[in-house]
Amino acid sequence: MDNSLSVETAVKDTLPTVFGYIGIGLSFGIVAASAGMSVLMATLMSLIVYAGSAQFILVSLLVIGTPIVSIALSVFLVNSRMILMSMTTANFFKENSLFENILLGSLITDESFALSMNKLNYTDGKLTFKWFNTVNVMAYLVWAVSTAVGAMLGKIISDPEKLGLDFALVAMFIGLLYLQLISDKSISLKVQLIVVGIMLPLVYFGLIFISSDLLILVVTLIGCTIGVILKHAIN
Repeated sequence: MDNSLSVETAVKDTLPTVFGYIGIGLSFGIVAASAGMSVLMATLMSLIVYAGSAQFILVSLLVIGTPIVSIALSVFLVNSRMILMSMTTANFFKENSLFENILLGSLITDESFALSMNKLNYTDGKLTFKWFNTVNVMAYLVWAVSTAVGAMLGKIISDPEKLGLDFALVAMFIGLLYLQLISDKSISLKVQLIVVGIMLPLVYFGLIFISSDLLILVVTLIGCTIGVILKHAIN
């Protein structure tokens, strides 16, 4: 990763995360096919809903005949963290048009957000629409294609966990976390490690009392608050 914000650099920066999209996309396609969805239906869900982990929940709720309102609320709750991410990245695109901001906000993912925050360490705190949009579009297309391939394989592979595909996304985030820790010079490594150390038990014990969907949002808010306090107290 370097300080260039060109389309070519965006493709290069995004490539390491592609394998995570492929792994989890294949898994979703297989799960969707096993739930009775056609290849077309599964692919359209990834193109239209584009909700990552929430799509797994959506499929499971459809299978048991959950009312559409409950499904919509569940998907919104799981992906509500995207509101926080969009608000954060919007600060870098104040001079861009409303359409461009809507496009970025609509296609942002956990991975592209983490990648953009890491990119800031190399670009003196700057982002461009063409770089970020390329990152988002690449993720979008790879996710959709992976879903389609996974749905085709769904008739053959009944359990994606046997292939370890469910761990692809986890492995990708571990890599992104590592890159953030070693490249962010604006926050001391000590502060970053303390926040990570606090978050791990919060997530582990939080699952006992809060649903995993809501826990993501709660822990994100707590982590941000603790991070801001420690940054000013220790740095």
